[in-house]
Order: sequence, then C-alpha cells, then structure tokens
Amino acid sequence: MLKPDYPIHTDRLLLRPLTLDDLPAVHAYESRPDVARYLYWEPRDLDAVRTFLQKKATRTALQNEGDALDLAITLRDSGQVIGNGLLIWTSKEHRQGEIGYVLHPDHHGHGYATETGRALLGLGFDGLGLHRIVGRLDGRNTASARVLAKLGMRREAHLVQNERVKGEWTDEVIYAMLETEWKP
Repeated sequence: MLKPDYPIHTDRLLLRPLTLDDLPAVHAYESRPDVARYLYWEPRDLDAVRTFLQKKATRTALQNEGDALDLAITLRDSGQVIGNGLLIWTSKEHRQGEIGYVLHPDHHGHGYATETGRALLGLGFDGLGLHRIVGRLDGRNTASARVLAKLGMRREAHLVQNERVKGEWTDEVIYAMLETEWKP
C-alpha cells in the first residue's frame, strides 16, 4: 500500500491530490484540442471535466492492483495548477506500474513533465516497491517520448497501428524502467 505524504515536493513543483477546487485549472487544459490530440479522449467540456475530476479526487492512495494516484501538478512559488500526473499500480504479482502526465501547453518546454515523471517514478519504486514501471504514448507524441527518455526510461516497443483511437489507427510506443535502473 502507498499513501504518500502530501504535498510531494520537487525542485519547482508540488504534487498533491486533485480536488474539485481544481476544476477551472483542469478544464483550462483538458478542453484544448492540442492537449487531447494524443490521448484517448476528445476535448472535454466543463461538465465532463467535473465528472472525471470527481473520480480522480478520490484516488489518493494505492491499496490494490488497478488503483491509481491522480495528482495535481502545481508550481511551488504560486500554487497554480499546471497539469496532472498519474501513477497506476498495474500488477501486484509482477510489481508493475505505469506513469503518465498532462500539462497545460503554456507550461511545456520548462522541464515540468520530467520533474513530475521523476517524482512519479520515485513513488512507484521507492514508495510502492515496484519492480518495473512503463510509460505508454501515441507514437506521434515525440515530446512525451523525449520526456520518458530524459527520465532514463528505455524504449522497449513500437506497436504499429495496434489501436483505433478517435477513428484512426494509431501506433503505441512503450518505454520502461526497472527498479535496478532507478536513480533518484
């Protein structure tokens, strides 16, 4: 089981559970076509963001396989929510997990995704004792691929046209890291 001490501090960020108070900030990026482009969902209106945020706000601990942590990515100096990070416990038996992140495009290119990813890897490896963590992405999302590579994750697979997403065949690329490769 993992119930982190919140907030989680990084150099420039605080990670904490999402709350309904984050609705305007989350809607500001989840409603954008450029944010939803490589994700499974279309841009979300305010009601859809509220529905998903109500679910995400309850996910603050990893108690069982299949559980997820949904964390607000906030700037330490201002407290502004600029995105959200995700850690999923995908297998108890095989000690595996998955990380993900979404940032408002106004905050791309500043290293925040890498800083968030490092914190999520730390939660998975150091906090939950995972053996292996993956990051999965649309094959066209080269910016996210660069983030996972910067984290030291290894590109393990490129699955060609393995899923139909939003009416088109898409490639999936999988990056991974083992606990023995983790260097905080």
